Amino acid sequence: MSGKKNFPEVNLNELLRDLISNTIGKLLEAELEDFLGYKKHQRSDNPNSRNGYYTKSLKSQLGEFQINVPRDRFSEFDPKLIPKGSRSLVEDLQHKLMLLYSKGLSTRDIQDILKDIYGIELSPSTISRLTDRIIPEIKEWLSRPLEPVYAFLFIDCTFIKVRLEGRVRNAAVYTVVGINPEGYKEILGFWILETESASQWVNVLNDLKSRGVEDVLVVVADNLRGLERAVRSVFPKADYQQCVVHKVRSSLRKVRYRDRKEVAKDLRAIYTQPTEQMARQKLEEFRSRWGNKYPQVVREWEEDWEVITTFYRYPYKVRRCMSNTNLIESVYSKVKKVTDSKRVFPSEDALMKVLYGVALELEERWKRPVRDWELVRSQLEILFEGRL
Repeated sequence: MSGKKNFPEVNLNELLRDLISNTIGKLLEAELEDFLGYKKHQRSDNPNSRNGYYTKSLKSQLGEFQINVPRDRFSEFDPKLIPKGSRSLVEDLQHKLMLLYSKGLSTRDIQDILKDIYGIELSPSTISRLTDRIIPEIKEWLSRPLEPVYAFLFIDCTFIKVRLEGRVRNAAVYTVVGINPEGYKEILGFWILETESASQWVNVLNDLKSRGVEDVLVVVADNLRGLERAVRSVFPKADYQQCVVHKVRSSLRKVRYRDRKEVAKDLRAIYTQPTEQMARQKLEEFRSRWGNKYPQVVREWEEDWEVITTFYRYPYKVRRCMSNTNLIESVYSKVKKVTDSKRVFPSEDALMKVLYGVALELEERWKRPVRDWELVRSQLEILFEGRL
């Protein structure tokens, strides 16, 4: 006899509506308690008091349902969660409940949370099916139309273990972050592929083009060989900046551990100079000190000098936007916080749910344009006349 438990089939829409309704009810009760300043059935000198409930209809993608909104005797209570006349926040709450998984919680973690906080018992398989409901939304997000022009594109790739076709593999997660003409940051997409290569990047960039991107002013990327040519094959007018942070990391992997601190210091002295001429002088000093010991490092910096120092052609405010991929590194930092707790993702969909959750969380933070954007844009409009 199998040790597996058979859980009865449930109507997922009805179940989720009940979950949302129950959650909203508890939160509204807590809001009223805070508003009145005393708990239910507790004595108080406040002349205002609870005065029953009124019914409110809420609409969502799961259908319409009713909630009981508590009210006070003086009709002064206006809930922050569901303001009078509002119908939109319920969908936001529904979305957050379905994205618990994307925060790195396992289905059993979510099962415990729902039971402890809301008194609702769901099987892990049911929770998994609930989170799967967001997959069509993810597919729509991944194919959404994009802006025709982006001032900057930051492109990078990381590797995460995923079970593909029955085997655990290091899947390549391609990521593109853009800064649009209004200065707002936006994750344009994630692509889960088997390897990182220049030819795969051509496919990713062509996908952006098919979604409406016609021109890019500057592309900032890692130091993958052939990537510059791949970028120019799709966006031939784009300037190309190789990320200096990636370049330094690549160089330090070729340096003995005892020398890394000093080499890193000397490399930093190169790309932090105010002008390219001064940076070139620092590269010559680096060659004099380390050339005999690490000739490959020196040779690679000389060979890639043009794309490492692209940012020197721009004013300081523009340079600060493009000299490295700190923006995309912040995306990967959020991803790693979630993925490091999981040894292997069982499928591409499971990984994509996490990536999508990270995208939503970051875009909630990215509500303001890049610092000093008006000045940056005015300079870009002069440097790239007629394109922005």
